[in-house]
Amino acid sequence: MFGGGAFILLRGGGSDTGGAATSAKSSSGEEVNLDPALLSRARKSVKSAGSTSDGSHPQVVVPLTPGEAPALPEKQPSSKGGARAQTDAQIRADLATFRSYLSTIPPTTGKRAEVISSGEAAAPFNAPPIVIQIVQAANEIARTPYRWGGGHSAWRDKGYDCSGSVSFALAAVGLLNSPLDSTAFEKYGAAGPGRWVTIYANATHAWMTVAGLRFDTGGLSRGTRWQSAPRSTAGFVARHPPGL
Repeated sequence: MFGGGAFILLRGGGSDTGGAATSAKSSSGEEVNLDPALLSRARKSVKSAGSTSDGSHPQVVVPLTPGEAPALPEKQPSSKGGARAQTDAQIRADLATFRSYLSTIPPTTGKRAEVISSGEAAAPFNAPPIVIQIVQAANEIARTPYRWGGGHSAWRDKGYDCSGSVSFALAAVGLLNSPLDSTAFEKYGAAGPGRWVTIYANATHAWMTVAGLRFDTGGLSRGTRWQSAPRSTAGFVARHPPGL
């Protein structure tokens, strides 16, 4: 299982701590080292890495857990001052980097989908690879605060609203190229529930189910967007990614 922050896996080699190394297979079939000491150093190297040649910082998503950043009130963000929205090119670059990062994470699966103690989700072993990656991407922001408009003007944000949360997970695996608001999700993909993924949307809210688990900002009172309990779908339009 991977934790609440960005998780970098080191390939090959053993630990210099003298303990037994733990390994797993990545989605590409290569062996990756899960030794805690190496992972700790990897996280530190990500945080301390310098700027890239174009002046930007390494595009690694490190989500904040609840309490690390205050959730903003639900009001229209001011267009004066504040952080500048990312350009389309910057968002595309962030997406490309994050998609590459996801490919390094070994599948986190079980006999059935479940919400684990960390607030993340484990996908069932028989889920298609793209569904497992949706779960992995959603896990990255599952415990970040709710923030109105979050995830719409910037790919990496301190918090995400309802449609921004769904957009993050779908865009991470190539099912979106830019964030959608809840109204736009009413026309997304194909009509009706999907076998693995279903988006529920209306004019004011959007959420989705993945492998039977609910990914919904409405569940953040429990500390995570993942919920095993269903909610009423009355008043929502059901859509799904074609084929899923």
